[in-house]
Amino acid sequence: MSKPLVAVVGRPNVGKSTFFNKICGKRISIVKDTPGVTRDRIYADAEWCGYSFTLIDTGGIDYDKSDAMFSHIRKQAEAAVELADVILFFVDGKEGLVAADFDIADYLRTSKKPVILAVNKLDNFELDTLYDFYKLGLGDPVPVSAEQSKGLGDLLDETVKFFDRVDEDENAGIKIAVVGRPNVGKSSIVNKILGYERVIVSETEGTTRDAVDTTFFRGDNNYTVIDTAGLRRKRGIDYDSVESYSVMRSIAAIKRADVVLAVFDASREVSEQDVRIAGMVHEEGKPCIIVMNKWDKIQKDTHTIEEFKKDLDNKLAFMSYYRSIFVSALTGLRIDKIFELIDSVYENASRRIPTGVLNDVIREAVALNEPPSPSGRRLKILYGTQASVNPPKIVIFVNDEKLLHFSYRRYIENYIRKSFDFSGTPINIVYSSKKEDQ
Repeated sequence: MSKPLVAVVGRPNVGKSTFFNKICGKRISIVKDTPGVTRDRIYADAEWCGYSFTLIDTGGIDYDKSDAMFSHIRKQAEAAVELADVILFFVDGKEGLVAADFDIADYLRTSKKPVILAVNKLDNFELDTLYDFYKLGLGDPVPVSAEQSKGLGDLLDETVKFFDRVDEDENAGIKIAVVGRPNVGKSSIVNKILGYERVIVSETEGTTRDAVDTTFFRGDNNYTVIDTAGLRRKRGIDYDSVESYSVMRSIAAIKRADVVLAVFDASREVSEQDVRIAGMVHEEGKPCIIVMNKWDKIQKDTHTIEEFKKDLDNKLAFMSYYRSIFVSALTGLRIDKIFELIDSVYENASRRIPTGVLNDVIREAVALNEPPSPSGRRLKILYGTQASVNPPKIVIFVNDEKLLHFSYRRYIENYIRKSFDFSGTPINIVYSSKKEDQ
């Protein structure tokens, strides 16, 4: 099930980024008193009372300023609103209502999305201040002080009330996002999978503007395929155009997917942008299948596929777990085989290892290669347990995490991967210090 998106919006200097950083537990977004510091959307995952969601920090909306920078910031914030499931509208409780607050409130009403009004900077919880904000017509204001961490729980309580809507996604089956550069054949692959022309196919870059969902059955299994807009390099994007919205929808599609097909053009060299797109999938922790399309255009011999795989292994070394397939959307070559890979990597991402079996493997790995002790103190691995799936998350308790060298982290992950089939999916191994007698 995909995580709900929560957009944090408001005019400049109302404390949106301070709230964002507090909830995410780390300083991700820059906090300064200068208007326009936060320009692009910044995403971070958060959790509250068992609900997982993604916060989107946005730049301050200012309708009075018409220069290019503020126009860009406004469009980026509007894109976040369009993508969001819930909107947190921040206003300044110290300064009080200003004309810009009314303008933003009017705009948010047109979105038809749930809007929660957060009155920030009420460090002493001056509740009498709240009454004036009813004039915005957005329901009961929620008093908070992001700086003092006051009222944030109440605000999040109001936010998660709207998250039941994600239950509508339960019948979507396995969600498959199809991503890649423009004109690599994403829509052609989608149409071939579906067996009819569901999305427009054209040689013109940028034909697909929206992320298009289509749910279908194949045998006893249920799938939803999400065709997305082509992802170009940032410097190639006009942020005042529709394309910037399309890019954000593509990124959101990756976030809500169960499996991602990253489509590359086999008739061209794997580019930096191809690698960057694969990196986005990796950073979101999604199972990834590299689909080398247009294989019909390649002159082949007995070593061709191995040469291509060697090139992919070199350029995608950061995600060595990926799976690959060489297809032709034009001729239908191996299109059916894509589903075997999708089912396989989804099963691997959903795999849960019993605690006893996992610890047997960890002990075996340590026995074969004990941790180094360059400082005189030796790392002791106490035990491990799998905390979650999709992607698999394994927590390993040690006597002192500071003694853990990155090379030994890699060794443990490789040994776990050798013992269990996690091909196609990242695994998140978290180490936690714990006293041996605890």
